[in-house]
Amino acid sequence: MNYQEQALSGATGVELIVALYDGWIRFLYRAAAACDADDVIERRYAVKRALDILMYLEARLRPDIGGEPAKALSDFYAAMFTMTLEASHSGSSEEMQKVIACVRNVKEAWVVVAKDPAANRALPRELRTSAERRGVPVVVPQHPTAGLSIGWSA
Repeated sequence: MNYQEQALSGATGVELIVALYDGWIRFLYRAAAACDADDVIERRYAVKRALDILMYLEARLRPDIGGEPAKALSDFYAAMFTMTLEASHSGSSEEMQKVIACVRNVKEAWVVVAKDPAANRALPRELRTSAERRGVPVVVPQHPTAGLSIGWSA
């Protein structure tokens, strides 16, 4: 088991979503840097990986359970897909930064949800991790900077 698998092994379903958003953002940053460097191969690779994560998140939406929030996320994912492709096609780092800002904004909302223990209990059974389904208490380690005001927002 590598360090990433180990770090996520005790994560709740919502924390896994946050981790996916982190990966999505990381690949968008790589794509933006590739735009700046005029590296077409790296840009395409990074965009493909970012879109793979986006499509994974989209595929896991359950509109029958999630209702309006799931519909809103589906619309958001469709818009981010289009914006990412347009930014990649134009080779524009500035356009890629706009996508990053949007994704970071939604990720921060997921971070707030992840800190709420009731939110994880509210997840439908089939969307919970195996530990959550068994009722095993999940210990969420606090980040050293949790609760500190850092003076900026996404």
